[in-house]
Amino acid sequence: MSQELNKFSKTLTQEVSNPAAQAMLYAIGMKEEDMAKPQIGIASTGYEGNPCNIHLNGLSVHVKKGIQSNDMIGLIFNTIGVSDGMTNGNDGMSYSLPSRDIIADSIENVVSAQWYDGLVAVVGCDKNMPGAIMAMARVNRPAIMMYGGTVRSGSWKGKKLDIVSAFEAYGQKIAGTISDEDYKGVIQNSIPGQGACGGMYTANTMASSIEAMGLSMPYSSSYPATHEGKVKECDDLGKAMKNLLAKNILPRDIITRKSLENALTIVMALGGSTNAVLHYIAIAHDAGIELTYADIQAISDRTPFIADLKPSGKYYMEDILALGGVPAVMKYLLKEGMIHGDCITVTGKTVAENLEEAPDLDFESQNLIRPLSNPIKSSGHIQLMYGNLAEKGGVAKITGKEGMRYEGVAKVCDKEEAMLEAFAKGEIKEGQVVVIRYEGPRGGPGMPEMLKPTSAVMGAGLGDKVALITDGRFSGGTHGFVVGHIAPEAYEGGTIALVKDGDIITIDADSRELILHVSDEELAERRKTWKPLTPPFIEHGVLRKYFKNVSPANEGCVTDK
Repeated sequence: MSQELNKFSKTLTQEVSNPAAQAMLYAIGMKEEDMAKPQIGIASTGYEGNPCNIHLNGLSVHVKKGIQSNDMIGLIFNTIGVSDGMTNGNDGMSYSLPSRDIIADSIENVVSAQWYDGLVAVVGCDKNMPGAIMAMARVNRPAIMMYGGTVRSGSWKGKKLDIVSAFEAYGQKIAGTISDEDYKGVIQNSIPGQGACGGMYTANTMASSIEAMGLSMPYSSSYPATHEGKVKECDDLGKAMKNLLAKNILPRDIITRKSLENALTIVMALGGSTNAVLHYIAIAHDAGIELTYADIQAISDRTPFIADLKPSGKYYMEDILALGGVPAVMKYLLKEGMIHGDCITVTGKTVAENLEEAPDLDFESQNLIRPLSNPIKSSGHIQLMYGNLAEKGGVAKITGKEGMRYEGVAKVCDKEEAMLEAFAKGEIKEGQVVVIRYEGPRGGPGMPEMLKPTSAVMGAGLGDKVALITDGRFSGGTHGFVVGHIAPEAYEGGTIALVKDGDIITIDADSRELILHVSDEELAERRKTWKPLTPPFIEHGVLRKYFKNVSPANEGCVTDK
């Protein structure tokens, strides 16, 4: 069987022609009979500094056992991770989005240099997943993504908590509406252990949608990190990888126009993160598929928002498992003609075949997932906005709970820090559109997330009283009337750079317009005296390279164009 598997292998060819390579493989403990076996790289994003990733090195060992028991050689290597939750609100957040591309580059580098026959990526936090999938599309060898799983919910005084609870407690503290005891209690009990942030935030958004796309095993996104199903998934991966090698099923066979539509349909149905827009454009780019804002808007237009999940709802990712997991949701959407059933997946079966044994949703016994006939919103919550304030687009997260139209007076903040300072001084008030600019891909640099500002606003009880727009990103944990990814960004001279305090701004989710009510003539006058705000810390290193190479937000912030 080993020789049959290797009919698609380049590893054996490379090593036969390189005696030193064979010698090195003997040196790491391989035997003569192992030399004809497929070599599977196991890329772990595990590290000790983040609950999303702390357990991944351990899971990688289980993955290796599953690979080895199926007559293949598993070889673990590591790539990086950055905690979005820990970097939000500080300079470290500038390194978050660049980490996605570093992950993709490093996995591509190792798998290509070592000529591994296949790849399993064991991932946790937000940027791990798109980075891994981008690498899979580039190297195009049999590959499976394994999600480390969501964290269980925390609790304080009988109230369920997650990471956003901690951020919103900050707003309550500033507003004086939370005691010191409760503030400390929330902070210390929001996250009870290992696993990625528990709502339908970016990690769970990407995990759910990548499962729908077909590059992870059924239920991979549904099992919490501490669930026994995670170890079984590791064991099952070996058999699945062996099948992928035998049938030569490659990532670019799985990542297709149809499967991207499946992924984005799940994003819309479950109320997922706006970051999915950025990441799927980047994934499509590496798979050689053009994916535009117009394509994503069309999917949003036809997909009702049906899941009452955090951050705008009340349920957690762990609650979906009790209903049958993401496969149960997919099975329902398949029956309703919302997703494509003929797409091939890492199981070697089609989406429809994978879902045959999935349970049916029971709409009578739960209200987490609603029927299409009674959605939270009749179309997707992600809306691609345009107007004189976003000529190349902006990405809004409008669930309908905050209304569909907002008009207010601009409160301009150059950088996130300026907004938080204004908030602490009580300068963020009802009726404002808070503009946080110079936080784009180049101006940030790194397009940081604005979770701390939006959570502070929510915690202070201003969530339905102010809107917030930015050329930066929003966390999957953000909710409220918000528009991000505004392009062109301020550093590039986009109109957002010309806004002044007191200007009137309209955000209309029905018409998908983002309008600054200032005449073209006045904007032309303002442009004459405009100078870009110089981004900090870009003289050398990672952020310098990112600043020089990153594409605009509407092109996915890729670094290899």
